[in-house]
Amino acid sequence: MNLRIILITGANGGLGTAIAKAFLRERPDNFVWLGIHQSGQNAEQLLAENLDRCRRVSLDVTQPDAWQTAVAEILALHGRVDVLVNNAGGHIDALLAQMTPGAWTRVLAVNLDSVFHGCQAVMPAMISQRAGRIVNVASLSALLAPPGQANYAAAKAGVVALTQSLAKEVARIGITVNAVCPGYIDTEALAGMNEETRQSARAKIPMRRFGRAEEVAAAVRFLACAEASYITGSLLKIDGGIL
Repeated sequence: MNLRIILITGANGGLGTAIAKAFLRERPDNFVWLGIHQSGQNAEQLLAENLDRCRRVSLDVTQPDAWQTAVAEILALHGRVDVLVNNAGGHIDALLAQMTPGAWTRVLAVNLDSVFHGCQAVMPAMISQRAGRIVNVASLSALLAPPGQANYAAAKAGVVALTQSLAKEVARIGITVNAVCPGYIDTEALAGMNEETRQSARAKIPMRRFGRAEEVAAAVRFLACAEASYITGSLLKIDGGIL
């Protein structure tokens, strides 16, 4: 049995955990690496439940050297990396007039620079294999930028452009690069909303409900599967029909 090696960043959060679980359920020869800077409860539970098919690698996604070290560790054990899911992210919201330079720089580093570093780190192995799947988690904010998220929307729009450019560069050698753009997904990202704000947000969604992390995970898993081999440079909205 040939293992398929999958690296997922941001695996402490609800979305990252759901993506990891989707790959673990998909087939018994999927081996999932959780790229984690500081381990949390979700990741620890996932590791405990899948001791033989899941492993943690220390990774600060904003640091290129950390990426090189993490990918080298994976290659030393398996000799290949088949799937990269760039899921790590975060936001520091503020109106642009009040946004600090630090908030701008940090959000771009976590959401956009991390994708650049990650794609660059796995590229030599995937080119050597002449095969690979990269799925970048962008956001509906990249396509429908809300007020108060100039940094986050700009970063995720950058992820979309990076995805499309890289997809063209590596299409001929069997590597696909795609992005998903989730809308309102009911994870910790929405936990800070009060009920009035939640109701207002739901009212904007034609389906009148928030998405589930498992629904995003299913899309990520599909884009990484063999049957999706002719899909590259694509953006898949997962937003309940907002846009």
